[in-house]
Amino acid sequence: MNTIRKTLIIGMTVLGLGTGAAFAADTPAPGRHGQALTQEQRAAKMAERQAKFQEMMAKHQAALHDKLKITAAQEPAWNAYLAATAPKLPAARPDRAALAQLSAPERAEKRLEMHKQMLARQETRLAALKTFYAQLTPEQQKTFDEAAKRMHGRFGGHRGHGGGHGGAMMRHG
Repeated sequence: MNTIRKTLIIGMTVLGLGTGAAFAADTPAPGRHGQALTQEQRAAKMAERQAKFQEMMAKHQAALHDKLKITAAQEPAWNAYLAATAPKLPAARPDRAALAQLSAPERAEKRLEMHKQMLARQETRLAALKTFYAQLTPEQQKTFDEAAKRMHGRFGGHRGHGGGHGGAMMRHG
């Protein structure tokens, strides 16, 4: 269950990065000395953030691979798990002007479709997790579970009484 939470956290992080880029494209971001950034500058900053995120993910994955002591026989399952759980950039956000022209039920249908797509990605990740987890020895499963708990605590832990947005989401997911 904790690994699902970790995967969801990673997916939401990437979704947040993609959403941030979409909003940044709509609103001029202040640059140096109050100047608005150009679209190219915003794209360059986003590419830099994505590269840093990918680097961080690669480090975490390598560390987990080493902690689990993945065997040669388990390597294909590990690679399939990573491929299935890799964060995907969200599709481009719909144009705000086009959304404004839709009726309330039509906008709700668009939101529902986006949620269905996110749910389908989560179901794919869960299936990959179950397949990979079944390949692990009991000792490796324990190590994997502990690593997932630490990730949950780092990104989805309690934040006050009501929990933060991510915390509440993770506890109920």
